[in-house]
Amino acid sequence: MASHSENHYFVPHGSIYPALISVGLLSMASGFVFNVTGSDTRLDGSIKNPALSYLATPGKYMMYFGLAIILTMMFKWLSAVVTESLTGQYKKWEDKSFRIGMIVFICSEVAFFAAFFGALFYMRVLSVPDLASYAPDITPYKDFLSAWPSQGPGGTVLGEAYKPNPEFHPMSWSGLPLINTLLLLSSGATITWAHWGLIKNNRKQLIVGLFLTVALGVTFLCCQAAEYHHAYTEMGLTLKSGAYGATFFMLTGFHGFHVTIGTLMLIVILLRSIKGHFTPEHHFGFEGVAWYWHFVDVVWLGLYIFVYML
Repeated sequence: MASHSENHYFVPHGSIYPALISVGLLSMASGFVFNVTGSDTRLDGSIKNPALSYLATPGKYMMYFGLAIILTMMFKWLSAVVTESLTGQYKKWEDKSFRIGMIVFICSEVAFFAAFFGALFYMRVLSVPDLASYAPDITPYKDFLSAWPSQGPGGTVLGEAYKPNPEFHPMSWSGLPLINTLLLLSSGATITWAHWGLIKNNRKQLIVGLFLTVALGVTFLCCQAAEYHHAYTEMGLTLKSGAYGATFFMLTGFHGFHVTIGTLMLIVILLRSIKGHFTPEHHFGFEGVAWYWHFVDVVWLGLYIFVYML
């Protein structure tokens, strides 16, 4: 018969970290709203609400302050979790709940990107053609152009003249996007190879595989930064480039944010692996990050197909 200690479920002591992270989130979100409200501009560069421009500067510092609180509390909170794991507080029931929690989290991320892909499909298939098909004598959208990639309406729409950028070019599927695809696919292979090494208790294979995965993730981010710079400076492709520019940077930008988070997680797991924190029998910390990284890979394949190729 199993002892009580083998069937216990660890309940952590009270913590102030969740409350402080909530303060950080409120500060960052409020600062973002103030910054956007105070610096919202028209196409000609003028501020839409000059009377609220005083909100931009404090809003920016509120964002930084909130982000600093969140990062500090996350570091301290996760350090406490690692300590609890290393001292043997987590057993089979905690491991099971962690796995369920990670699965639910990844499902929420799937829904997040599904909404963004849905916005892309809606604009590309429905809204852009529909706005251009309305009768010109009853709609202010009479000059709207039905074209994809759409950089904007064209002509005079809703009483405001719009001049398309003659330097605008959509992003090609070749070049940096293709390189980034190969980088992420390779990183999926290297983290799987590292996992095999952990299962075999081959520490060298584990550490080398994780290092290669981190290197590939960092290289991906550098290539994406170069791609954005090229888009803004040479292609006329910006966030204000109509429906195409908005969806392109929304999807690729949020994916890049997830790659950044995943790379930071991989770095932490690499440092923990160097210290010998994981064993072939107990290594959910590694597995959870690997699941997240594979999810990031799959999302990029969808982006590459529906944003870059089609």
